[in-house]
Amino acid sequence: MIVVDRSELLVVGHAVRTSNAEEMEQGRGRLGPLWARASVPGAFAHVPGRIDENLYAVLTDYESDHHGSYTQIVGVAVRSAAALPEGMVAVRVPGVQALKVEARGPMPGAIVEAWQQVWKHTESGGSPARAFTTDLEIHHAEGADLYVAVFPSLRPAV
Repeated sequence: MIVVDRSELLVVGHAVRTSNAEEMEQGRGRLGPLWARASVPGAFAHVPGRIDENLYAVLTDYESDHHGSYTQIVGVAVRSAAALPEGMVAVRVPGVQALKVEARGPMPGAIVEAWQQVWKHTESGGSPARAFTTDLEIHHAEGADLYVAVFPSLRPAV
């Protein structure tokens, strides 16, 4: 895990509200169906202004920490959300300092392992501390990159 400056981004996609506890309970998870819908070839072909071919998962509106509810939006990065397709939402992902974790290998196992690293960091009181504001997964041909928002570190003035 390394700390990076994550750039601002605009994502358009489908959203669900869930929690990690719900996702682990048989039959209650909402992320599987969300990802199944998003993974259909051409699922976002009608979204105007796409920046690239990657899939983006935005985790936001945290109720508390990784034990509480949150909203996940799975979609595509766009230049603007002026023409929002029916049934989709737009979310602005703010530019922040973030822990970057690379997930490589078969999905969804690789991304689950990346999140487990983040949870271990959080549970152990690792520094920098998670901000629980807006986190981002970027899924691409090589795997996925996870950007977890952290409280900014103090940098010396240059």
